This record gives sequence, C-alpha cells and structure tokens, in this order.
Amino acid sequence: METAVRGMLNIHPVGPIAPADADALGRCIEHCMACAQACAACADACLAETELRDLACCVARDLDCADLCTATAAVVTRRTARNGDVTRSVLLACRTACAACAAECERHGDRHEHCRICAEACRACEQACADLLELPDPVG
Repeated sequence: METAVRGMLNIHPVGPIAPADADALGRCIEHCMACAQACAACADACLAETELRDLACCVARDLDCADLCTATAAVVTRRTARNGDVTRSVLLACRTACAACAAECERHGDRHEHCRICAEACRACEQACADLLELPDPVG
C-alpha cells in the first residue's frame, strides 16, 4: 500500500526518483515522523513518572531527538532547490540524536514501557537515516 509520503514523492514535478532511492527516502521520512511522535510521547510519560529526577536525561534526549527528527523529515522532503550539504548534515545530526536517545531509553526500558517503545523507534530512525546517507544523492 502506498503511503501519503510515498505518493507525494512519486508525483513531485522535479521528476521520479529511482525506486530503491524513493523507498529509502520514504522510509526515512516516515521513520523520522514516527520517531518524533514516540520521543514526544516518551518525554511526556517520563514527566508523569514518580522518579522524575532519574529520567531528566531521558526527557532531554527525547526532546532533542523529537526536534531533530521533525526538522530532518521536513528537510529531506524538499526536493526543489535542495542543498546537499544541509541534507547530509541534518541526516547525520538526526542519526546521532536517535542513537543517543535510544541508548538513554534502553537504560530505562526494563522499567518503563514507553522508554522501550521509544528506543525501538529511535533505532529504526537511526537506521533509516544511515540508509539514506549511503545513497550518492540522498534526496533524489
């Protein structure tokens, strides 16, 4: 089933993207958006936990990651007058933030289900960013 993200990539006036590249780009955008949501929800859930002091770093990592994932999804979606240096930089920053957030959430995942779910979303996004960075032109 074609998602809205992939549908928009397929009809862009700049022209089609090679199927493998379009798949990697679509996956990255979708994982960035899902990760941003998971991180925002995890930060909110952490704030409701009784041992908030122990989760302060987790909240900070969640918020950083959510912001970078949102920005990355927006930047890599743009195919008109794109800037390859900015695209690569934001993908690297997102991959780094996802790795840091996942590591922090994994520390709490055995006690907090929201952290376990967030860590999974972060790892998936980290991989999607890495996959897109492997392409010669990450936005087609």
